[in-house]
Parts: sequence; C-alpha cells; structure tokens
Amino acid sequence: MQSRGDRWQFWIDRGGTFTDLIGRAPQGTLHTLKLLSENPAQYSDASVEGIRRLLGLRKEEPISSERVECVKMGTTVATNALLERKGERTLLVITRGFKDALRIATQARPRLFDRRIVLPELLYERVIEADERIGAGGELITAFDASALRPQLQDAHRAGLSACAIVFMHGYRYPAHELAAAELAREIGFSQISVSHRVSPLLKLVPRGDTTVVDAYLSPILRRYVAELARQLNDVPLYLMQSSGGLIEAHLLQGKDAILSGPAGGIVGMVRTGLAAGHQKLIGFDMGGTSTDVSHFAGEYERVFDTEVGGVRVRTPMLSVHTIAAGGGSIIRFDGTRLRVGPESAGANPGPACYRRAGPLTITDANVLLGRIQPDFFPKVFGPSANQALDREIVVERFAAMARAISDASGRSVSIEEVASGALMIAVGSMANAIKRISVARGYDVTAYCLQCFGGAGGGHACRVADALGMTRVFIHPLAGVLSAYGMGLADQIAMRESSLEHDLNDGGLALAYAAASALQCEAAAQLRGQGIGEARLRTRTGIFVRYRGTDTALACELGGAGAQSVTSIRLQFERVYRRQYAFLMPEADLVIESVSVECSAAHDDHAPPRAKIDASAHEPAVGAAVSMYCADDQRSGEWCAARLYSAESLRPGARIDGPAVIAERNSTTVIERGWRGTVGIDGALELLRVNPRAD
Repeated sequence: MQSRGDRWQFWIDRGGTFTDLIGRAPQGTLHTLKLLSENPAQYSDASVEGIRRLLGLRKEEPISSERVECVKMGTTVATNALLERKGERTLLVITRGFKDALRIATQARPRLFDRRIVLPELLYERVIEADERIGAGGELITAFDASALRPQLQDAHRAGLSACAIVFMHGYRYPAHELAAAELAREIGFSQISVSHRVSPLLKLVPRGDTTVVDAYLSPILRRYVAELARQLNDVPLYLMQSSGGLIEAHLLQGKDAILSGPAGGIVGMVRTGLAAGHQKLIGFDMGGTSTDVSHFAGEYERVFDTEVGGVRVRTPMLSVHTIAAGGGSIIRFDGTRLRVGPESAGANPGPACYRRAGPLTITDANVLLGRIQPDFFPKVFGPSANQALDREIVVERFAAMARAISDASGRSVSIEEVASGALMIAVGSMANAIKRISVARGYDVTAYCLQCFGGAGGGHACRVADALGMTRVFIHPLAGVLSAYGMGLADQIAMRESSLEHDLNDGGLALAYAAASALQCEAAAQLRGQGIGEARLRTRTGIFVRYRGTDTALACELGGAGAQSVTSIRLQFERVYRRQYAFLMPEADLVIESVSVECSAAHDDHAPPRAKIDASAHEPAVGAAVSMYCADDQRSGEWCAARLYSAESLRPGARIDGPAVIAERNSTTVIERGWRGTVGIDGALELLRVNPRAD
C-alpha cells in the first residue's frame, strides 16, 4: 500500500440538491466537482460517482485504499429521514405513568394565537409502560418487572418494530433498570436499542426522552447508508461529520449527532478560511439549492445543546446555525393575490425550470432571466444526455405567463423583469431577516462584521444581502461554491461528552465538577485513541453549564484544567455572559452547576494547497464577455445595465473589478452589484467592498 502522502483524499458534502466533492491529489492540488444529488438516470450514488470521476476510473474498476487514503463526508441522510418521517419503526419504553410525557412535553405554544394547533407527527409508533421506578435520590420505589415487560416487547417486535428507545425516570443517574430493559430487548431481537443514560445523560425527562427516540429512529437509517457506502468504497476509511463540527469514524456516528452534518462542515470551512484571511468577526451565509444557513462567529464556535429540527426537540451538541427555506431552488408562484417565494423547493429532481426537466419557476430561474446567471458560462450538465446548457427560453416563457396573470389580477401592466426582480427581493429579505435573528436580535452590531458567503448560490446574492443589513464587506473564498465540502477536510476529529451534576456553585460543587470532567475526558480521549490518534495530538476543553437557582436557562462557562477556576471566577464568567444576553443580573440568587461537558479533539492535517510566489499588484483584468444584467434595489428602479463577465479561472491576484459584473466559475456565480468593488487576493479569495455608500 502507498503511504499517506501518495494517495487521494476526498471531502464531500451531500446536500439536498447538489453533492459537492473536493479531491486532494497526492501532489496537494485540489480538484472540485459538483453533481446533482439525485440523478437516477446517470448514477445511483452521487458521492461514489464523484470519486470515480475524479480518479478517472472505468466503470468496472473498484475504488480502493491503494489510491484513496480516506473519505471525509457530511450527509443529509439523517436530516431528510427526520424531516420526511422516513426513519425506523420505533418503540418507546417508559416508566409507568409517563406514557404521554413526550407528547405533552413542555406545552410550549410558539404560535399562541393559532386557532388550530397541528402537532408534529410522533417519531415512535407504540408506547409500553414498564413497571419500574427509582427515586431522585436512588431509592427503589418500584422493582423492575421483567416478566411483565417481556411479552409486550415480543408483541411489538412481531408487529415489525425493530428500534427501541428506553427512557426511565432518573435513568440518567441510576441506569440499572434501563440496562435490564435493554438486555431484555436485545434477547428478543430488536436491532437498534437506545437507552437514555447513554444517549443523553442529563436531567429532565422530556428532552432526554426526545433525544433517545430520535437516536433510535435515525441510527438504523444512517447505519444502512454507511454500510452501503462502505461496501462501494471497499476498504477506504470513511469519516462522517457530526453536528458538533467534528469528524468521527462512520461506524461510530449516532443518529442524534448527524442531523446537521452538512451545515456543520460549512461553518468549519467558514471559520478556518475567514480567520486565515484576517477576519475575526464573521457572519456565515451559506445559500444552497434548497435552503440557506446563517451562522455567527466572534472568536469561538457557537454551539447549542437544545434545539428543534423538523418539529422534533433534540438535546445534543450542535453548531449553532439558523436555517430558512430560501435557496436557489425556492419555488416562485403567484397565488392570485401575492407573489410568493418558497418555502417549497424544486430540489434536484425536477429542479428549476431551466434544468430542462419541466420543473417550476425558482430563484435560480429569476437569476437566469435577469442576466445574473449566464447559461453559456454555467456547467452544461442538463438534458437527457447531461450535456446541455440551462434553458433560458422556457424561463422567459414561464415568467411571461406569470406576469400576465399578475397584470390581470392587479389591473396594471407588469413586466417579466419586475416579477423576477420582485421574487429576488423577497428572497433577499428573508435571508437578511434570518441574519438579524442571530446577530442584531442578540445585541451584536452586524455592520462591524464581514459577510462570508458560500454555497452554490451565495455569491450571486451576497451584495444584495449585505446592502439589506448595512454591511460593507463580503469575503468569498476561492472554494466558496464547495466550502462545506472544504470544511470536511479542515475539520478536527472530535469526541464530546457531558454529564449532569446539579450542585451548588461552591468549593464542593467545583471539586465534583473537576472530578466529573476528568472522568469524561478519559472516556472521550479513549474514543479518539480507538480511531488511531496518538496521545500527543489530543487537545481538551472542559466547561460547565451554570444557572441561577430557580431558573431554567443554563449558560456555558469555561472550566479548564484542575484548579484553573475558582468559585469567584466562574461567577464573574457567568454574570458577564448573562448580562450580555439578558441585560440584567440577579446578584442575590445562588448559582447552580447543572452539567459538565468535555470536548476532546485531534487537529486536522494542514491541507493548504502548495503556493508559488505570485505578483499581486493591482490591475484591471481582461473582460471575458460583455453581458446585460438587470439591476434593481430598494433605492433605484430597475433597469438593464451593461455588465462585464469574467471567468474566475482567468483572474489573477490583484485584479480589481467594479460592479455591475458577473464572475462565473465551475461551482458558483458571483454577482458584483453597482456601487461595489471586488479585489482578488493572493490566495484567489475575492474581497467585496462597498465603495459608493448607500443613501440613508
């Protein structure tokens, strides 16, 4: 077998519409490829097909570790199964008397004035109440009755339920009964058994139960996908991205940790490339075909431990990302009264109208009509033989029909450009509002940040979104179109552990926290060592979650190594974070250490492509083509403008481009609006700066 440096690595982001691949050749050069995630007429799996194409393999040639060192991948398999409710048939086993606890949940009413509340579909199909109960102090209240539980488990298994979630009261601290029930389920033949004290060993029955059910529901789907992928990759090591932003060997990934696998890679790529370019405060803007993910970075990764995805509550470490249903594939429609954009998406199949599959009008089509996407400079991968350009004619025809419908309904003549531009303005407004939710609404001045855009559709809308937010700087990495895939290659391998403590913040409580952190560190480090990582590469961060007694919201505080913090320093940390988030303090209230968390990581290899000495002096680049682009914003009426089109491959460091202009590349299109200037950096990154201030 060849050494590590003589083989390829592949970094893959399998999204809802496109699958992005980056192949790192043995010489260190990076090769990119973008494929439709679903194209059954051409291939069965986009990830495997992409690897084969980049390696130049013939149809009958296998992928092997002789040529491939590893594959690092983020996938939407778990996310899609959750959103579409296509997980494993699941049984919930819970303490008697709590059969409806997860359905009742917290009784939160996020839409208080809705007259008809539609609850999300439950993930579990059947509930069994087990005769057992251990008290909060560990005292036995009701002995575990295995003889009563066995026939009920057997009946559920015969009915076709193969996944089992076991959630007992106080099981996170006293797991004996959960372990006994799990052994019983294993004997009966359940293929997936998730127990709450392992899945989510924290206080509170409802979030612990919800997370355990999610894990049981998704893990078998993920396991089957990994098994099939591993079969096609033969003996090539496969790593998958976790929602927390770290890689893990594929067979170790649990369903609960894979929900935000793809977006996590984008955030890692954003942070690593943004910091390398000198930007310390970043707003991530990841616009893909189906949705847009926005994120915030101001010195450290932001993680959330309680979140809701697809109407399901999950308590597991996830990088904080806010997702909205606005992407290049968002469907544009007129309902007889209003022009609407999304939330429905055309997806990869049939895709937008211009994809030549009789799809609906989308934001991508609006960009084609307005000259922001030029079919002649877009990958020719459409049509029956996957070799045709985007179809602008059908786009014009469909927008003309919509314009006539709007004109008839409104009583005034509406042009096709106004319809397309209006749809684009609606989408930009939705994306700008999403960014405000993670920044302005939390007390951050977004105008002091750099907007880092990526995703296949990000560059085409970056200037418009920045203008809507009052931002003046945009950063676009040369691999922006596939940055989520690039993030897979830049990510560390991570193991995270957490445990409940529930003790007053005092010297005794702090000692218990350090003892718990030490045990968790040993457990997390052992997992990484089991993946072949040496002790010298391991790094550890420990933290605690602290809250005011009598309140429900715990905030993260740094714990550090043994003796690094005192009770006073922890209180100061907590009060600083609490005041920033809530603008007041409760100095008379006692503090409680709710839980302890540990993050053990192994740094990634340096994957920066080799650099040559380059002349980066400022210059005007050669224009690739003269095109027309419809320019419109909230301060000027729309009009067709003469714009210049450049090929990204032809731009050299130091190139300076004034808008309006279009930069076309294989994986994305960047639009520089009027009043903006783009400058190419020494590494090929594009910095956009507003040079003509907007009127107040």
